[in-house]
Amino acid sequence: MTIKIGDTIPSVTLKKVGAAGLEEFNTAEAVKGKKVVLFAVPGAFTPSCDQKHLPGYVAQSDAIRAKGVDEIICVAVNDPFVMKHWGEAANATGKVTMWPDGNGALAEAMGLTFDGAGAGLGKRFLRFVMLVENGVVKTLDVEAKPSDVELSGAQACLVKLG
Repeated sequence: MTIKIGDTIPSVTLKKVGAAGLEEFNTAEAVKGKKVVLFAVPGAFTPSCDQKHLPGYVAQSDAIRAKGVDEIICVAVNDPFVMKHWGEAANATGKVTMWPDGNGALAEAMGLTFDGAGAGLGKRFLRFVMLVENGVVKTLDVEAKPSDVELSGAQACLVKLG
């Protein structure tokens, strides 16, 4: 079943690289009590994700936060080490929080996946953006094609935030 407006963010345990190595965190707990922009990309360092999607949010992070957003989160079905390096390479540190969904558990729980096996990617997140308030999905915009960055880009997000 696909997540929709009014649903809560699934409670999934993910792993990220922290100061002491791999650390677990819970997705539902991470957004509790916050207003969050959560966007998903098919994969770190892939063309549209690396050249358009993440850079837009990095560049617009201050403007998005000025709209009352507590945190901007980028999630992808990639391992914790790749997501950490991608965030550093994109200068996202302190601007966009990188969530590694290494096994695709969150993508599956949200029902927002596509099969990228033809390109050697396996099952990945569809490209989307959602506004989440205290764990509840308030808006959700999913791109028609994984390569599109129109509805889910930072500029469209800013417009939707008002």
